[in-house]
Amino acid sequence: MTSDNRLAVQVVLDNLALPAPTMVARPDAVHITVADVDDLGAWLYALGGEVRRGIEVDGASLWTLHTDTPKRLDGSTVRVLVHVPVVSGEDILAEIRSAVTR
Repeated sequence: MTSDNRLAVQVVLDNLALPAPTMVARPDAVHITVADVDDLGAWLYALGGEVRRGIEVDGASLWTLHTDTPKRLDGSTVRVLVHVPVVSGEDILAEIRSAVTR
């Protein structure tokens, strides 16, 4: 399952040229860690989803986009979680802010 998930997300990366400096595949989801909030915005624009903001610790919080790959031929999708640390006070695009659900 882990390899299948990694392959499904790799296909999305290849087709959409999304930033993914770090990818960790798990049976239930693939975790992507990006460098800045603009990279998170690229993922949000390409795949949609909702953003959840973690608690602030030491002036920063972890923001995570919850999304899925497009449907595959068998109708299944793979859960993708895109993470980025955001420093308090950093400028955030309105489209990203409006996707924050909690």
